[in-house]
Amino acid sequence: MSYQVETDKFINDLERVVKVRSEISIALDKIADTIDKAEFAGDSASGKLSLERDIEDIKVVSKNLRQGVFRLLVLGDMKRGKSTFLNALIGEKLLPSDVNPCTAVLTVLRYGAEKKVTVYFNDGKIPQELDFQSFKYKYTIDPAEAKKLEQEKKQAFPDVSHAVVEYPLPLLEKGIEIVDSPGLNDTEARNELSLGYVNNCHAILFVMRASQPCTLGERRYLENYIKGRGLSVFFLINAWDQVKESLIDPDDEEELQEAEERLRQVFKANLAEYCVVDGQNLYDERVFEISSIQALRRRLKNPDASLDGTGFPGFMGALNTFLTRERAIAELRQVRTLARQAAKNTRESVERRIPLLDRDVNQLRERINSVEPEFKKLTGIRDEFQQEIRSTRDTQAKAVADSFRNYVLNLGNTFETDFLRYQPDLNLFDFLSSGKREAFNQALQQAFEQYIGDKFAAWTLTAEKDINTAFTQLSRSAAKYGASYSQVTDRITEKLTGEKVRLHTSVSSEDDNSPAWAKWAMGLLSLSRGNLAGFAMAGAGFDWKNILLNYFTVIGIGGLITAVTGIFLGPIGFALLGLGVGVLQADQARKELVKTAKKELVKYLPLVAQEQYHNVYDGVKECFDSYDKEVSQRINDDIAARKSELDNLLKQKEAGEINRETELKRLKSLQEDVFIQMQNIESAYSNLLAYYS
Repeated sequence: MSYQVETDKFINDLERVVKVRSEISIALDKIADTIDKAEFAGDSASGKLSLERDIEDIKVVSKNLRQGVFRLLVLGDMKRGKSTFLNALIGEKLLPSDVNPCTAVLTVLRYGAEKKVTVYFNDGKIPQELDFQSFKYKYTIDPAEAKKLEQEKKQAFPDVSHAVVEYPLPLLEKGIEIVDSPGLNDTEARNELSLGYVNNCHAILFVMRASQPCTLGERRYLENYIKGRGLSVFFLINAWDQVKESLIDPDDEEELQEAEERLRQVFKANLAEYCVVDGQNLYDERVFEISSIQALRRRLKNPDASLDGTGFPGFMGALNTFLTRERAIAELRQVRTLARQAAKNTRESVERRIPLLDRDVNQLRERINSVEPEFKKLTGIRDEFQQEIRSTRDTQAKAVADSFRNYVLNLGNTFETDFLRYQPDLNLFDFLSSGKREAFNQALQQAFEQYIGDKFAAWTLTAEKDINTAFTQLSRSAAKYGASYSQVTDRITEKLTGEKVRLHTSVSSEDDNSPAWAKWAMGLLSLSRGNLAGFAMAGAGFDWKNILLNYFTVIGIGGLITAVTGIFLGPIGFALLGLGVGVLQADQARKELVKTAKKELVKYLPLVAQEQYHNVYDGVKECFDSYDKEVSQRINDDIAARKSELDNLLKQKEAGEINRETELKRLKSLQEDVFIQMQNIESAYSNLLAYYS
């Protein structure tokens, strides 16, 4: 199948998803507007139904749907052809492929009616609009200057947050947004810059190169920042056509097949573990051999040219399936769950209100007083769950902080073995030359930075798994407390109305009888509002990983490296100077370097562990505190809404007679209008499912 066919299908599928998003967003807006108007009218009738939380949540989700995009993060080492790949993907030489890789500006490529670049700053300065040439000139630096900045541990553009490139491209117009990150082997600080966006994207496009299969830097990054985090990664092995060009006899088909097969085995050995999703091996749907330069050349000559043989058709097909079938449907499923919840709350509020319209003031007051014990039970359930969250918080914060301290204190035990692969490539005796001593010092410091960074990343993955396990258990507890809560609210309804509550059961856990706060706490509802640069928060409900990252980035790069690497050069230097210059002493010098480094490391590790212990503790605590705050607020809102609903009715009863027939008609109309819009949402969602089935 030609690339153009795949591209057309991709754009058509994206357009279909955009259309469904729009239809559902419109229906959500109508639901919110209908309830809002009904609440306003209720002020002069039987009182509000206290559905403010539903209105707020629906509006947030509707806005997210309208602004929703599929965000792709492009990662890769320098000189892997990332810009060429992006240009081939969009069909124009939009991004300069000869830009010096030392620039640290993260670039977001999104749709815009006009071609322009906007640079955003960290210090609150007004964003700056530039043309493409000016952007390239201003934010590209000389290699010598970049090297100097790296040695001084300074960023090229410390005041710049990110740049947004707007372009009138069909692929972008249909809801694709591409984030082009700095090169991975630039500096550790820039690696962290990229890492900060990893969890905020729908998919990662990891660009590699056939002529440099799985370098140490790439393996380091995959091991430290990708492995075990449940991320969706597409591996693009670029310049596959150059495999043939590297052969002595490029026309020897047998030699070419052998060379390609050897390469495939290398890549598979290194990448296979990153292509397992929920126990399923997706290697063939995640790894693609491509030729970006060939694809770009063809598209520049003819936008509709076939790209067979470049690897792009297969990649585009797989990306299409992932985004429009898997991710879009998962997103809309959550939206449908929230809409169903709002419709359910509206229906139940109306069903509670109608039987009470005939009660006089005294009867109503008596019934309201009779359910006070049940309201106390609701607050009791809230308090029990809150206590469990806080107990889990304290246990996890201490356990993770203790784990960190023990991990740091034990680094010395394996240092001699671990550090072997980090030692500088420079000859050790360069240290004895005054002209090369500085270069050796810098290489040695970089080696320690990599060692500490890798060790810390390995620990954070363990910490994340432990915290995730704790939140999984809290999710189960939320389901349990939610069930108890629903039993009490049903009892309140029965005592108020004198009627048995009708159970609306469903085989789906997302549509069970749990209250909305419990669904949020269980991760079934995502109401994230997004963060800087329009990146939607990852995960369901809230993103504890981003909270943790804000703390751990400071510890990992700012705290540990600053605390540890500055201690080595002096003592190690003096140790090496006493060894002489004989060639036979080279091995002894290398051993002395490691031995002295270990001695200095062990000396300072207790201080580092103690200084950073509280940062780790506070970071973990903040994750659970944020969860506790949101859950408690949602439960409080629900309890307050139920009380307010009764108080509103009582207040209106005390003010005068309520026209029962008029009010009955109004409430029934509200319920029916919400039901109609809910049916529109169900229909749009079902049609999308049917299209892909």
